[in-house]
Amino acid sequence: MDTPIYCLEGLRKSYDGRAVVDVERLEVQQGEVLALVGPRGSGKSTLLRLLNFLEPPTAGTIVYRGCAYRDHRVSVAVRREITTVFQRPVLMRGSVRRNVAYGLRLRNCRDDRRVAQILTHVGLDSLAKAQAQRLSGGEMQRVALARALVVQPTVLLLDEPTANLDPYNVALIEDIVRRENGESGTTVVLVTHNVFQAKRLATRVGLMLSGRLVEVAPARQFFDSPADARTAAFVRGEMIC
Repeated sequence: MDTPIYCLEGLRKSYDGRAVVDVERLEVQQGEVLALVGPRGSGKSTLLRLLNFLEPPTAGTIVYRGCAYRDHRVSVAVRREITTVFQRPVLMRGSVRRNVAYGLRLRNCRDDRRVAQILTHVGLDSLAKAQAQRLSGGEMQRVALARALVVQPTVLLLDEPTANLDPYNVALIEDIVRRENGESGTTVVLVTHNVFQAKRLATRVGLMLSGRLVEVAPARQFFDSPADARTAAFVRGEMIC
């Protein structure tokens, strides 16, 4: 895992003159699980949107797989390598199977076997014909995750994917992410406010405060011997801003 898939340089995103993200430099290594933690409003989700080229940065450069981008205008091929699962999934009307196959249809690919495999992978094979919008919250989130994984992404971006879910579904989703990373080598960037989840899943962890990265370190170091006092306070569960 010594090849960066992303390198962010002087990356800044502002709204109405207020900097929401201000990252001097960050490398995301190919095949790692990087967790971004921090209080709400610290810029984590905005940074994820920048990594998915959903909006342009105000300043700076995103280097993705060796190519530098200064805005969000990237090729369809690049967009298809990166998928995002949001905290509140938006599912289409129709069956679970239809939702999961959506990304393949956009690629003019019909692969019923692949869809069946991924439904089994996320534990939804028995619900393939069920109406997606009638599922529980945890089941809907697994549909969204399956929809992202069926296209075999190079990068999987997860924005609070288990927020407000019960422990059973949290464990299921974490196991899916862990297996996807371990078996397929998918690079994962996870935004979470749950430090325990970051500790369970991440290779490295970064703390964001007021749009800035305070510290990025291997997970064990981040939790056991953080270099920054603010990181130590956050790990202890203290209120910081």
